[in-house]
Amino acid sequence: MNKIILSFFLLLTPFLGTHAERILLETEAFSDHGGWKLDTQFIREMGSPYLLAHGLGTPVQDATTTFEVKEAGSYQLFARTKDWVARWGAKGQPGRFQIIINGVSSKATFGTRGAEWDWQGGGQIQLKKGKNTLVLHDLTGFNGRCDAIYLTQYKEVPPNDSDILAEWRRELLGITKKPLEKKYDLVVIGGGYSGLGAAISGARMGCKVALIQDRGVLGGNGSSEVRVWAKGNIRRGKYPRIGEIIEEICDHAKKSPGTYEEFEDAKKEAIVRAEKNIDLQLFHHAFKVEKQGNKISAVHAFNVQNGQVTRFSGPLFVDATGHGTIGFLAGADHTMTEKGRMGMSNMWAWANDASEVSYPETPWALDLNMMDFPYPRAFHGQWFWESGYDKDPLGDAEGIRDWNLRAVFGAFNAMKNRDGADKHKNAKLTWVAYIGGPRESRRLLGDVILTEEDIVSKREFPDGCVPSTWSIDLHYPKKQYAQKFPDNPFISYAVHGKGVDRSYGYPVPYRCFYSRNIENLFMAGRCISVTHEALGTVRVMKTCGMMGEVVGRAASICIQKDCLPRDVYESHLDDLIELINLPGKAFRPSVNDKIIIPDDAMELAGPYGAPNGLDPKKFPGVVDDIQAVFKGRWTRGQGLKPYFSFGYQYSSDPESIATFTLEAPKAGQYDTRIAYQPHPNRGKSVSVDVTTGDKTIKMNSTVNMTQKPSFENGFHSVGKITLRKGQKVMVSLHAKGSQGNVHVDAAQLLPVD
Repeated sequence: MNKIILSFFLLLTPFLGTHAERILLETEAFSDHGGWKLDTQFIREMGSPYLLAHGLGTPVQDATTTFEVKEAGSYQLFARTKDWVARWGAKGQPGRFQIIINGVSSKATFGTRGAEWDWQGGGQIQLKKGKNTLVLHDLTGFNGRCDAIYLTQYKEVPPNDSDILAEWRRELLGITKKPLEKKYDLVVIGGGYSGLGAAISGARMGCKVALIQDRGVLGGNGSSEVRVWAKGNIRRGKYPRIGEIIEEICDHAKKSPGTYEEFEDAKKEAIVRAEKNIDLQLFHHAFKVEKQGNKISAVHAFNVQNGQVTRFSGPLFVDATGHGTIGFLAGADHTMTEKGRMGMSNMWAWANDASEVSYPETPWALDLNMMDFPYPRAFHGQWFWESGYDKDPLGDAEGIRDWNLRAVFGAFNAMKNRDGADKHKNAKLTWVAYIGGPRESRRLLGDVILTEEDIVSKREFPDGCVPSTWSIDLHYPKKQYAQKFPDNPFISYAVHGKGVDRSYGYPVPYRCFYSRNIENLFMAGRCISVTHEALGTVRVMKTCGMMGEVVGRAASICIQKDCLPRDVYESHLDDLIELINLPGKAFRPSVNDKIIIPDDAMELAGPYGAPNGLDPKKFPGVVDDIQAVFKGRWTRGQGLKPYFSFGYQYSSDPESIATFTLEAPKAGQYDTRIAYQPHPNRGKSVSVDVTTGDKTIKMNSTVNMTQKPSFENGFHSVGKITLRKGQKVMVSLHAKGSQGNVHVDAAQLLPVD
């Protein structure tokens, strides 16, 4: 069957009888999911959300529900499920589960038949009149799955064809054909960083916003479900106010994957719900688009827990789905790289217990030994556990996810039961992402299609606004680990191209953020108008979130001036620039109200962002290394703290010289200081020159940077000097003869009392 369902509620003749009972129980609507996970990520593939027994090898707690029966008797039992490893001819059936009704287990063990989603029969079962109880009982903890349960007194097999199944389900569940109606200024589909940025930004600028998310948490890849730490520098470049909203919502995870707590799902939701102009629609899957001419008039979404459909209408829409789903359904011009795409990751983590921990054999997983994968150091499997490069990222996303799970479970089996067993007796799996983190699929085309050449050549666009600071980062299968499975490798490596200013950023043009042929469609996130290569720099979450911020403010102009996204560039670019120069917390109740700047608005950052180290402004006479002049080869670092602003620079190149220019604010005597952090690899004999005009004064000819500086925050005095008001002083540090790395962080003129 496995057709992609483009519309879930087709107007067909109901496939129903009227004499005997037919009972359909959708597992997502169970009253208690127990330890089973609600998986909504493959609805477009197989037609429905489902429950997943993701127990990492330990059977999960039962899922339960009750249902009413009008007529007691014998019923045929069916469960829509699959043997999720059968497509690869794998040994064993890891997804086994039982169905228990009124305390009686069915004769069949489910999840044991068929490589595709289909109805597996469970024989006859007795139901009583009135309330009955049904239990999904997991047997393995290894990702058994169940979509729906069907009980019938007819001798029939339920339909599995996508053209019939959806309407059959709707009729049997009694879901009305007429959807609920809701109208907004701006409808945002997708609750990752890009959608959050668009929804919050648009709402604060006075738009009435619907934010539609198909899962129960916000953040997308930056949620506790996927746990990719948020990357991309914010609050910098030409418009350093962009990114302030993302600063409010972003995680500060120390690893990828981080911990559940680090991703702060509740914080993200609380910030959204605090916005009076946002109507948050969690657990809603958008599946249908209505159009009038070249405009979207409405998006239909159904509640994945109860099936209720809502029609979201309005003048403007934002595709923040990642896959460009709304644009695709609307007929937007789009593209997708045919081969060599970046894949999907499912990261994982493990820990050492206080005592020995057993782990079941996994003959159905990938056949791996320790040499077949990179050792998961620091107790986690990182981003490079990635596959699906040449697989269908849209029609076979479930297969890509499942292959990743086979790789993870096979690797941990090698650690526990094969050649890694002696060293991992106490090891246990603590977390495996069942939600995949995809990197690349459709890209919707705008008036500008940004290229690698544009970025590397630093091509200037008049509407360049969102600073992209990530390198052109593209992923490829790593040959070292691809030998066993050359047709579907599961470990990647990254190639980081040069040409992106990672401090200031490359300003991505606004014209990449709206469709060139669907007139009222914005896009934000990895589905924007870029080439495969350019996607490598714009795809990280904080950068995607800033796209959303710009889109939300552009949307408010569209509402205020009754115009379209393209008109913002052609006729109202100055208005957009004015808005994106406002603090992130600036707001107005409606698009026609006066803008209010609250007292807790963030302080304006500079072109290189807000300092993540010591703020030079808070120290008298300090000049940061960003303002110094460098000669030779230098490397930027942040490993040694404290440092000023954004880090420091170091070099052992004999030709390297760093020069600070300081200025006396008034006449008097000053202590001239440099700032560094000591380390064994630092220079033992760093030459420092102090120059006033054409006079060079060697007050301290050498500094031993392996030793701790004399003062707090890394300051070391190189001598006192008397200066006139406004007189300039040059402090130069030389790598030649230093006997190690020269560390350059800051310089200071400190008045001597």
